[in-house]
Amino acid sequence: MGETTADTTEYEIYAIRYGVNDGRLRGQNFILEARPAEPLVMDFYSWVLIGGGRAIVVDTGMHPDKAAKHGHRILQSPVEALKALGVDPDAVETVILTHMHYDHTGHLDAFPRARFLLQAEEMAYVTGPWMEKPWFRRAYEVDEIQRLVGYLHEGRLELHGRDKVVADGVSVHWVGGHCAGQEIVRVRTARGWVVLASDALHYYEEYERGVPFAVAFNLSDMIAAHDRIRALADSDDHVVPAHDPRIIDLYPAASPALQGKVVRVDLPPLRPVAEIAG
Repeated sequence: MGETTADTTEYEIYAIRYGVNDGRLRGQNFILEARPAEPLVMDFYSWVLIGGGRAIVVDTGMHPDKAAKHGHRILQSPVEALKALGVDPDAVETVILTHMHYDHTGHLDAFPRARFLLQAEEMAYVTGPWMEKPWFRRAYEVDEIQRLVGYLHEGRLELHGRDKVVADGVSVHWVGGHCAGQEIVRVRTARGWVVLASDALHYYEEYERGVPFAVAFNLSDMIAAHDRIRALADSDDHVVPAHDPRIIDLYPAASPALQGKVVRVDLPPLRPVAEIAG
């Protein structure tokens, strides 16, 4: 899995579809939406990068209790999906947290040996005065924040600056917008540089129309993130949103047994993203 030459590690990227909200409406997703009552399914993903003899987990998914609380439906355990891919969670040494919303931090304790990486601005945000406002704290869970503060004091959480090289062929980049510490992940693959946009892009439609998602900290940063994503990805076909239901059919399945559950986004999409616009 994955190939390595000197300073040119290429990764396989597995996108794990672990949850869904099939009752979601467009008005819940886009600001000033013209068709607010129309449905727009929201899928939930976590990711794993495999290459150079290592596995790097990107976000840990959502805990079933938090899914029930927020009206989402769990399709599979992201931790069990990792095992199905041959990744032992107990052996994972690096977990990237693109931000601290509850659907990205629900299985922190599944990686007992891991060092977690997080934007310093995100930790300052979730432990600072913005959390006095219900609008900004609504997508965070206190117990998960507390767990990460504990990891910080145990030396298991690194709070890094805006741009960081995680490993050869993997880097993270602050974009903000959705929350104060939102970051994206740039990954070298056999087909070029892929950007896991995480919640900087929930749907391709945000990117296509230049519109902001409805859960936002800073709208100007959210829109500016679209340009940053384009600058870091080799093309629009190298950009992967975090919640778009089209992803599961757009990319090849990781294996026949994982059809509809896990796809390979390091491989080219089965058709150009432009063909599925709108």
